[in-house]
Amino acid sequence: MRLPLATVLTSATLIAAPLAAVPAAPANAAPTVVPAAAPAAQSAARSTARRVAYTAWDTSAQLRKGRVSGVKVRAGRLELAKPSGTRRYAGRSYDLGRWTSPWARPGFGLTQLIPSWSATTPGDSWIEVRVRGRNAAGARSSWDVLGRWTSGDKFTKRTSVSGQDDDLAAVNVDTWVASAPAGLTSWQVQVVLHRKSGATTKPPTVDAVGAVASRLPTAAPATSAPGVARGVVLDVPRYSQMTHQGHYPQWGNGGEAWCSPTSTSMVLGYYRSLPKAKEYSWVPQRHTDPFVDHAARSTYDRAYRGTGNWPFNTAYAAPRVGHAFVTRLTSLRQAERLIKAGIPVVASISFSRGGLTGAPISSTNGHLLVIVGFTATGDVVVNDPAASTRAGVRRTYDRGQFERAWLPTSGGLAYVIHDDEHPLPKGGQGAW
Repeated sequence: MRLPLATVLTSATLIAAPLAAVPAAPANAAPTVVPAAAPAAQSAARSTARRVAYTAWDTSAQLRKGRVSGVKVRAGRLELAKPSGTRRYAGRSYDLGRWTSPWARPGFGLTQLIPSWSATTPGDSWIEVRVRGRNAAGARSSWDVLGRWTSGDKFTKRTSVSGQDDDLAAVNVDTWVASAPAGLTSWQVQVVLHRKSGATTKPPTVDAVGAVASRLPTAAPATSAPGVARGVVLDVPRYSQMTHQGHYPQWGNGGEAWCSPTSTSMVLGYYRSLPKAKEYSWVPQRHTDPFVDHAARSTYDRAYRGTGNWPFNTAYAAPRVGHAFVTRLTSLRQAERLIKAGIPVVASISFSRGGLTGAPISSTNGHLLVIVGFTATGDVVVNDPAASTRAGVRRTYDRGQFERAWLPTSGGLAYVIHDDEHPLPKGGQGAW
């Protein structure tokens, strides 16, 4: 289970900005930089607009636009080279290097920012992801930590760092939240690569880093009309989180706490990119779908005390399948474009009793599932891991009910996970 951030923020945080549309960038294009619109030029008639802008650096050319210190760009990735400094952490000394992105300007006053990354951390190595922003007056925030991440847990524990509310923004687990209703006009992301001082193992590398900026209304939009994926249902395998009830209390105890790693595993299974058996050989053979236990262990956030940290899940998936990031979609019509391209979508929803007819749970403050397709009339076909067994995972939900459980609660939060054989389609409208 993951509590959508929108349910715990004040309404002032979620006031929408009435701004002109930002053109969607094609996959792997250079990050779009759009000047912020002046408040006087904004149309009050569009004050309920849902604004989303995802920006990423994931090629050599894009990564070279950033500023490096102790890091080099090689073969489309960042690599710790000649360290530029050292740091003490968890009682050990680490050599480090930094990569800092250019300033990204979404074209509206962002109130939330969620970073994503794809990295490899061999041996005793890890990365720290930071963000900072700038408001319309030109004031800059401090650098705030959005995650200390490693693919394993032998040396360093994955953790978020909530709080840090000292100036223009604060951290809520995996989401950076602007302090003022006007939001921030631009942002930067920084990745700090660490390797134990004196180690001779391979250095940590980063293949991609980015973030989704958003400004969200509190009201649910009208139900979207069915789009391009009517009648398309992807063959995504079905796994139940509930079959893991009581598994590994140190990583969330399975059951209702494991919706996110179970959903992520279903998508990895679809791409035939699940971990190899030797990677989860520590799981007893009697456990159903032991790779889900592996995903839960590999996404567990020590500070949050759960497996629902959004970018920790996409960071787990990215090196296995090729590409994965957190974004926000503005309606099911965008999800349909992804389904049509053969890309299932993990969505974060929340609903009260009676809010989602046919769901295996009566209500939830936060839950993740996989959108796998659409009926001929546009209703949503999902793999819902909250079912008690695999047989009950496939469900069909009413289109309007689903959008109301998704868009005004988590803001249309989605994991987009795909391989090279399934490139992102056109029509992302800023979400990709």
